[in-house]
Amino acid sequence: MKERSPITSHVLDTHRGKPASSVPVHLEKKDGKQWKSLALAETNSDGRVEGLLPSGTRIENGTYRLTFNTHAYFEAHKMKGFYPEVSVVFEVASPEEHYHVPLLLSAHGYSTYRGS
Repeated sequence: MKERSPITSHVLDTHRGKPASSVPVHLEKKDGKQWKSLALAETNSDGRVEGLLPSGTRIENGTYRLTFNTHAYFEAHKMKGFYPEVSVVFEVASPEEHYHVPLLLSAHGYSTYRGS
């Protein structure tokens, strides 16, 4: 099995019923009171960000943040969205585990959960 990034994501547009492609995604880690940028990526045609960090990257315990630029996505689809960005802050307590953070998105709402 191919090794993957320890942190991945998947964005689904629940209004359109399709994967949300070309959504800019920013991964950061909290360092004291500041956020340190770790990676910038964009969802692929299936709405996935699988190569956020290079495969084999070791993450550490701590607080991480994924920020999705939903404004860019809605604008590209000529939609007016209520949330110009969505930030999901989560804790890594077991760095040896994989962390998958899906985002279910519509123009006026979103939800997220820890995926597998």
